[in-house]
Amino acid sequence: MTEENKLSDKNRGKRQNRRPARRDARAKPEFDQKIVSLRRVTRVMAGGRRFSFSVCLVAGNRKGMVGVGQGKASDTPLAIEKAFRDARKNMITVNATKEMSIPHEVEAKYAASRVKIMRAPGKGILAGSSVRTVLELAGLREVGAKLFSRSKNNANNAYVAIKALRQLETTKIRNKS
Repeated sequence: MTEENKLSDKNRGKRQNRRPARRDARAKPEFDQKIVSLRRVTRVMAGGRRFSFSVCLVAGNRKGMVGVGQGKASDTPLAIEKAFRDARKNMITVNATKEMSIPHEVEAKYAASRVKIMRAPGKGILAGSSVRTVLELAGLREVGAKLFSRSKNNANNAYVAIKALRQLETTKIRNKS
């Protein structure tokens, strides 16, 4: 028997695997993303109506980095990709405490939206609208937020949350001596 026949005899009767095994069933992306607003936008041209999609999404790693981005394209997946690129470009690092809360309360205004973000020990995330999405994807816990604006524009509400988180300062622990 030749060397080749010995190898084939060894595997005889066993099911042969035609497809190579996947290394790690799809690599986990670095940032999670959530769509805050998805709109179909129409513009009227000489030949009729042209449709495009406008997307606003929040991206974050749940470890202190978060960003908001907007994208517009003729189909939804392209618009989402553009918005994700924009969110990564405008990413901020949140100055959080060791418990992943915020060091002090903060207020901000963006366009017609106003928000106040404060600590809420033992209560989890108390926030509504897209502010909740921003806080979740930033990885913050035990935080409360209140939207004082009557604006229902989710994109502006997400931007005002980012603006407020950008204002946070790190608390410096003083030595008692």
